[in-house]
Amino acid sequence: MFDSFSDGLFERLARPAYHEDFYRVLKSGVEHQRKLERGQHFKERGFPSWEAFAAGRWEEALELVEEKRTAYAQQFAEAEDLGVTQRRLRVVEFPVTPYVQWELHVLRLRVDVGDRIRILDARTIADIERKQPVPEVVILGDEVMYEVQYDDDGNADGAKRYGDPALIAETTAGFEALYARGEPFTDFFEREIVPLPPPAAGG
Repeated sequence: MFDSFSDGLFERLARPAYHEDFYRVLKSGVEHQRKLERGQHFKERGFPSWEAFAAGRWEEALELVEEKRTAYAQQFAEAEDLGVTQRRLRVVEFPVTPYVQWELHVLRLRVDVGDRIRILDARTIADIERKQPVPEVVILGDEVMYEVQYDDDGNADGAKRYGDPALIAETTAGFEALYARGEPFTDFFEREIVPLPPPAAGG
């Protein structure tokens, strides 16, 4: 699973070029958007909820998540209008990192507005990850996929763009296999996230 991914040919895109290319392809008639998230430590500067979380203001961070409801609902509605089915698989390590604890509260809001998100316990894919973690990847139909890049400080830093149909098909098959093994978001969230105490500031 994902055996060929690390050897795939790609074009490196800076963050603005990645966003431009992503939305162009998304609106071109693709039927599916699949997102696999693997990293456990990121920074989301400029997102008020994350800024509050990073500063140790946990209750404020949770309150500020709600500010994204309208924007997320609009994104989901636009995807539906385009005929794009969106699915996301979030791999979670234990113990849950502070960042992931915060992020899952954000993803709960996305689920509320219709996003199809499942959770996969990283311990259940240890056999798959013997050599390397599963990729941090966004797949748009069978047209293109992006390996999202981050700098050493955890900030978003563009993406690698892949266009090989065979590699996209292989990666899509891997995503589908893991998505089928994932747990419904709400079940995981209620059992594993709700009981947690506030996390350490900024992780």
